Amino acid sequence: MIADVIVAGAGPTGLMLACELALAGVSVAVLERRPERTGQSRALNLQPRSAQILDSRGMLEPLLERAADTLPAGHFAGLPLDYGPWGERQIGIPQARVEEHLEGRLAERDVPVLRGHEVTWVEQDEAGVTVRAGREFRGRYLVACDGGRSTVRTLLDVPFPGRDGRVSAVVADVTLTRERPGRWRLPSFDRPEDGVANVLPLGDGLYRALIAGPEQQTADRGTPVTLDEVRRAVPDVREIRWASRFTDASRQVERYRHGRVLFAGDAAHVHSPTGGQGLNLGLQDAFNLGWKLAADLRGNPTVLDTYHAERHPVGAAVLANTRAQGVLLIPDEDVAALRGILAELLKIPEANRHLAGLVSGLDIRYELPGRHPLIGRTMPGLDPAVLRSGRHAVLELGDRPRHGGVPHPRGDVDVDAVLVRPDGHIAWADDGYEPLEAALARWT
Repeated sequence: MIADVIVAGAGPTGLMLACELALAGVSVAVLERRPERTGQSRALNLQPRSAQILDSRGMLEPLLERAADTLPAGHFAGLPLDYGPWGERQIGIPQARVEEHLEGRLAERDVPVLRGHEVTWVEQDEAGVTVRAGREFRGRYLVACDGGRSTVRTLLDVPFPGRDGRVSAVVADVTLTRERPGRWRLPSFDRPEDGVANVLPLGDGLYRALIAGPEQQTADRGTPVTLDEVRRAVPDVREIRWASRFTDASRQVERYRHGRVLFAGDAAHVHSPTGGQGLNLGLQDAFNLGWKLAADLRGNPTVLDTYHAERHPVGAAVLANTRAQGVLLIPDEDVAALRGILAELLKIPEANRHLAGLVSGLDIRYELPGRHPLIGRTMPGLDPAVLRSGRHAVLELGDRPRHGGVPHPRGDVDVDAVLVRPDGHIAWADDGYEPLEAALARWT
């Protein structure tokens, strides 16, 4: 089978990337080793920036209909963050529902997910990549979205530097002997001296248990999670529907591009799930990469290398903030004192806004050519319908349009026109730095 791009992995990252490629008219083959969707959800949330990108493609409203709740809040190691100053909300929704919706979007574009196709061999040359996954596939590019234990990364012997996990935990979807009142909420880590035990409602009588006590620290990663182990932390558990162990391992590939193979999502970076950033980081990798692959295939020789330049620092920042959160969860009285001080600091609006922007993804600014302070940031107050087509948009913000763009409310923007990339980031401002034509040549 021949396609422009082969995507290995049909998790949220791979499915989002395939949706972006299909939107751009790029032929794509999605290979997934599992024979069917598991229905399991490691992640339970969409951060505000992820909600924005889904909204820009018309995919948010159907997901909101299936969400458990929305909250104008996040957390940093369990310390509450107010998203209100950013004017955005976090969405409580199991990962499986997000995957189901993305796969449905692919089906609408006649792009199947080829399940039961495990990648076993990869070879690249100057013209493209050949992949063996039951049968042979040929593409101009291969994108590894196949998780933290990426087969593609292993086959190509790509280094994955970082550190092994220091803290172990159990996540389990369970039923209880008695229903607990309440809706989806952010986890609380108020008893670090006893270890962490959180129970969150998922709906339909199912609950998510997160356990990280002393017993979990001595268990081998491959040891099955038993009902007795879970009950020692959460006594009213009736049965386990699904359970897994995880650690706070922190690793990142040094380069997101290796010739004609690119890495995204957990294949590119792994970190502690503290703060609820993992799924979101992968979705945003895909959103950055899809339109750039399409531009490359249309003949733009430089835009694809900006994927690593822009996304690697974002991934590194998430690894750093999750490691910092891990320190704040150590069951130690001195750490408890530090948590108390940080909680007081977060009452200062500027401190709250800074960490809220970090965890939510709303503060991302790419280093792009230009001198205007908005360059590299997302367009404030952007009408998401502007980006439905997945193409660049010139927005005319002044009273006298000069560039043949789309009229758009100015808001707080102090220039008369901007070029917004397909991912919503501003690539050019009408401030005299360079002509619009130069920016269009660079990015399209």
